[in-house]
Amino acid sequence: MKLYTYYRSSASYRVRIALNLKELGYDAVPVHLLRNGGEQLQEQYHAINPSGLVPAFQDDYITLTQSMAILEYLEDEYPQIPLMPKDATGRARVRELAQIVACDIHPVNNLRVLNYLVKDMGLSEEVKTEWYRHWLVSGLEVLEKHLQRDPSAGPLCHGYTPTIADCFLVPQVYNAVRHGIDLEPYPNVRRINEACIKLPAFIAAHPSNQPDAE
Repeated sequence: MKLYTYYRSSASYRVRIALNLKELGYDAVPVHLLRNGGEQLQEQYHAINPSGLVPAFQDDYITLTQSMAILEYLEDEYPQIPLMPKDATGRARVRELAQIVACDIHPVNNLRVLNYLVKDMGLSEEVKTEWYRHWLVSGLEVLEKHLQRDPSAGPLCHGYTPTIADCFLVPQVYNAVRHGIDLEPYPNVRRINEACIKLPAFIAAHPSNQPDAE
């Protein structure tokens, strides 16, 4: 297995957590998103991932370039340590929580979007930061409401064992903390994050513990 990754990429972070939870060894190939104009934009990497994003994951004869697809593949191909509930309702709920991050928060806060706001739209760094914080806070508010109202939320997003939802939640909280967002209004998000980051798989996946960390 090979994972093309960047230490602070939240999408890469998700996959690292899942691989660790499933106790799957992999080779990490750093792709620096800022150095030399962005290594993800170079022709050599585009041959692996035409979208020019990280992560990219290779296993045997398959290459996958979307974090949700990678996690679903790992779940199907390596089911020994499951990251999804067995029941259809639980699986749908876990996907819903994960997709709040993957579909509602991350796309509008992706590096290429932020770069476009500044370089092409001519917005200031201050406005860019406000944009980022607005959509992140909005997403955290939605996550909190879902976790608050659902009785299946336990110490973690769904019950007592990590799921794909936790793989998505923790990197997003990391981004929030890095940008100075107060987590006090989100007690369930905060509680789950604090429980997760104590687990070895999450510790090993943390950006500060990556070989390319700066």
